[in-house]
Amino acid sequence: MDSLRLLDLEIDCPAQRVTRAGVALPLHGLSWRLFKVLLERGTDIVDFDTLAEQVWAPAVVGEDAISQRVKLLRKALGDDSRRPRYIRSVRGRGYQLCAAPVVLERTSPPAARRKWPWLAGGAAVVAVLATVLLWPATPSPPAAQALLQRAEYYASIGQAGNNERAIALYRQALQVDPESSSARRGLSRALSAQGCLFNGSTVQMDEALALADAELRRAFDDGAAHALRGYAYDCLGQMGEAIADYQRAIQLDPADERTRASLAYLHQEQGHLVLALRDNLALKAPERLRFRDVQVARELELLGFTQAAAQRHARNFQLYPDNVFANIAWPRSLFAAGAYGPARQALSEALSRGTPHPQLLRLQGELALQAGDRAAAAAAFEQGRQLRPQQSFGQTLAMLYAVPGPPPEWIGNRLTSLQAQAGDGWSDAALERALLLQASGNTAAAMAALQQAVNDGFRDAAWLRATPLFAPLHNTSEWMPLLARIDADIARQRSRVLAADWRPADLSGLSAAPATGTR
Repeated sequence: MDSLRLLDLEIDCPAQRVTRAGVALPLHGLSWRLFKVLLERGTDIVDFDTLAEQVWAPAVVGEDAISQRVKLLRKALGDDSRRPRYIRSVRGRGYQLCAAPVVLERTSPPAARRKWPWLAGGAAVVAVLATVLLWPATPSPPAAQALLQRAEYYASIGQAGNNERAIALYRQALQVDPESSSARRGLSRALSAQGCLFNGSTVQMDEALALADAELRRAFDDGAAHALRGYAYDCLGQMGEAIADYQRAIQLDPADERTRASLAYLHQEQGHLVLALRDNLALKAPERLRFRDVQVARELELLGFTQAAAQRHARNFQLYPDNVFANIAWPRSLFAAGAYGPARQALSEALSRGTPHPQLLRLQGELALQAGDRAAAAAAFEQGRQLRPQQSFGQTLAMLYAVPGPPPEWIGNRLTSLQAQAGDGWSDAALERALLLQASGNTAAAMAALQQAVNDGFRDAAWLRATPLFAPLHNTSEWMPLLARIDADIARQRSRVLAADWRPADLSGLSAAPATGTR
């Protein structure tokens, strides 16, 4: 497909851009892929199975997830399901366009763009860029080049204050040279990193996505531009869109190892632990990826190689005191192992390092609950909420443990809002629903939500056994089968690692200690 018109919509397929009266509509990622499949079929009915295969594969989704995505697509297009203009539902069958799209003639071919490698990264795994690519266009004025060099230097350090300096310098460079692609890309990545790593605002992350979109429209066949937008989506929590852009970036630039590391993290979050571990271990220059060692340790931990994981977590904790995720991983690992005293000590040290993060405060709250101090837990959860007020899970924890607790209608409204996130690929939404349903007294539905979290890729049975957050569910008849389900999948994946021929020498002696918790 090239350029199309659907009623009053103009659709630039190569650029994945939909406009109405010259105004771009907010259509990206999974919504674009869904729309593209419908456009390819004209006015034919597209059934649920076809949509699931062509939009979501290899992930497995049901009709509810597809319906939710169609709802988001309609919202982006300004469509109304009760009086559809663009997309109509065909009950029990699928969806179809209300009118046939018309092919538009192109007036000129797109300008060829040169592919450049980019330093991409996942929301919880890849460092702030180590260097910023320079776009092969007209050189910026000397003043802008000097600003860019300073911005790249500060962004490469990977600390909150320096990242803020980088953002300010990129903005100054754009004032000097508004056409600087290097400044736009650097600013987009630094803004995304501010949200991922340093508790930045949703406004900053939305700006990062807008800048990345603009770069992609300029150079749609550039892998670096796809990696840039993938990172923006990643930091916004839009996993499907991030994976699509990361995969496209790697297709266009197979040498881009940072994007491979980012994609490996998202595979880990989907529960594909063997794939994530293999891809991380295959990286040719891992020393350039600040969070790669943290990822490998986490994957070994989830796979049940507890001793090897603990050694790596402890080493990372000592070697990388300014690495926020190394600071999270070690105390969290100790907590999941039931070593609550050492976990408190490691957490105290991590918090003293000046890298606050909602996950550290959540762990502080869990440790307080484990010690029976609900007031301290409530304070920690509230502090985490204030740190990132846009984060849904943190809002729910703070509200559930506040005094007084939330009214029933708040829980109902919260559950309704979370339902719209179904099918986005992250297990956090299902875990959050389980907490809310547990608080409302609906233990059966809470257990069903935990099962959905496992469907979405959640594999941390050790944390489930250790955390007091789900203590009311421990005596339900479904609790042990849920843990057994996770353990069985982990055992299957662990056996694949032990039989693999891609393990390097330092992993040749892996041994596993399967989980035996009974809580």
